[in-house]
Amino acid sequence: MKKYVILLAVVFLSACNSKTAKEYSKVTDNPEFIHDAYEKLTDVIIHDIFSPPVSSRIYAYATIAGYEALIPGNSNYQTMAGQLNGLEGFPKPEAGKEYCHSLASVKAIMTIARTLTFTVTKYDDFEKQTYQQFKDAGVPSDVYDRSMEFGEAVAKHVLAYSKKDNYLQTRGLRYSVKSSGDKWVPTPPQYADAMEPYWPTIRTLAIDSAGQFQPAPVIPFSKDPNSAFRKEVKAVYETVNNLTQEQKDIAWFWDDNAFVMNVQGHVMFANKKMTPGGHWMAITRTACQQTNKNIYEAQDAYLRVAISLFDGFIACWHEKYRTEKIRPETVINADVDPKWMPFLQTPPFPEYTSGHSTISAASAEALTACFGDNVAFTDSTEFKYDHGVRKFASFRKAAEESSISRVYGGIHYQSGCDEGNKAGTKLGQFIAAKLKTKK
Repeated sequence: MKKYVILLAVVFLSACNSKTAKEYSKVTDNPEFIHDAYEKLTDVIIHDIFSPPVSSRIYAYATIAGYEALIPGNSNYQTMAGQLNGLEGFPKPEAGKEYCHSLASVKAIMTIARTLTFTVTKYDDFEKQTYQQFKDAGVPSDVYDRSMEFGEAVAKHVLAYSKKDNYLQTRGLRYSVKSSGDKWVPTPPQYADAMEPYWPTIRTLAIDSAGQFQPAPVIPFSKDPNSAFRKEVKAVYETVNNLTQEQKDIAWFWDDNAFVMNVQGHVMFANKKMTPGGHWMAITRTACQQTNKNIYEAQDAYLRVAISLFDGFIACWHEKYRTEKIRPETVINADVDPKWMPFLQTPPFPEYTSGHSTISAASAEALTACFGDNVAFTDSTEFKYDHGVRKFASFRKAAEESSISRVYGGIHYQSGCDEGNKAGTKLGQFIAAKLKTKK
């Protein structure tokens, strides 16, 4: 008898805590739920040391799932099915049944996060605390369960879609370093293998193909001191040798190297930091909070930025491994100054074009489409990594600074940055116009 009394008491208390959708949505439709989910995903991406291209893939599928699980709660938004390459129709909510779509969205995001990252135990406390907030808000138990199941179903649909993007087929494939002397070779201090040489074969999401936004022809390698190439080399060498404090600050702020190897005598250790994609996802949160975007508008912004990042990396990597342009550090050490070092650590892939320039310009166009041009903002997202705080008059101005930072860092030529910026801008504008999120 005692057992039944306790059971009835639990049922009674649960019923008392339950609220109507209008009541609980005042709490559950808070965009901070998805802001926190993406930030937690970034934390684990940093911990697991995913490369910038792979990180962009994780963000893309997480945002697609989060978006599709959320939008059935707002008839003004429409699905990405049929808009993204090869993406077919999603599971639908059961007609006549109540859902908490913000809860479903968080569940979808975290399901993708748990599947595509490694250290999933880092999500445990976050998810437990987050889901408890929905219960505390008064989401009825049947609505809670139904919403969780829907979010997971949407995520599984996205995961099935992700398995057809050629990612798994490119794992373990190696790049053969050319011995011609004018092509990219591994650089100090890691002399790491080429990063993701087959990334151009990954299925794009919104653009037609990896080569759709091909930049201007690469400036050809030359040993002639009067050639355009040697002038580029000299410009990088002299810039790094005469950096102002402001230029150093800019280079350091936009470093975004996921795995910086430090060498002190015989000791080597690494620092983990955000990828450039993670940086722009964090800027998206800043912009949403600054402009008081609701949960649907915020999810829309994340989706657009993540898709631009994903396709931006594919397009950039297509050019990198098509031209295989040699890095400034290699040329300067061989022909100018064997002891010269760039201000930033050279990443392990060819130079042309600049990845930072491409994906920053693409992201800036995505954000400009969402928020408008000339939206001033303060970027403090890198503060916890000791990279400072910077202010920008617009997203495009931030992208321009990100681009030139690679010249200040000594890891890119000016042409690689300029052409990357141009290609990224065109790509970003194409995606911004193509994606129809609102009906």
